[in-house]
Amino acid sequence: MKRSLHIIGHLLTGIIAIALFGGVFMWLWNALLPQVFGFASINYWQSLGLLALLAGVSKFMVLAAFIGMRGYRHNPLREKWAKMTPEERREFLRNHRHFGHGFGRDFFNDEPAEKTH
Repeated sequence: MKRSLHIIGHLLTGIIAIALFGGVFMWLWNALLPQVFGFASINYWQSLGLLALLAGVSKFMVLAAFIGMRGYRHNPLREKWAKMTPEERREFLRNHRHFGHGFGRDFFNDEPAEKTH
């Protein structure tokens, strides 16, 4: 019985919070955006729909960022580069300069760039 009352209390708190957020969002939208940007005023249900849309988009963006970062941590070329000695790095750069996509530029070099004067 205690557990079911606890769950009902959380559900009611969530419903009240969503209702309040919808009202505050509608009030802020109608107070600011029509005058500043010329947008139309919205009603309560439209504000709840916009909040749901924004929540979904923000969750998608967080998920996409997490998936993108996951690949960044496991870059095989970066791991191979980290295990190379300075001599192996110079040899790697010498062998890959003709590709022209970043390899061999001063960004990777351990030595200072040569002067052309």
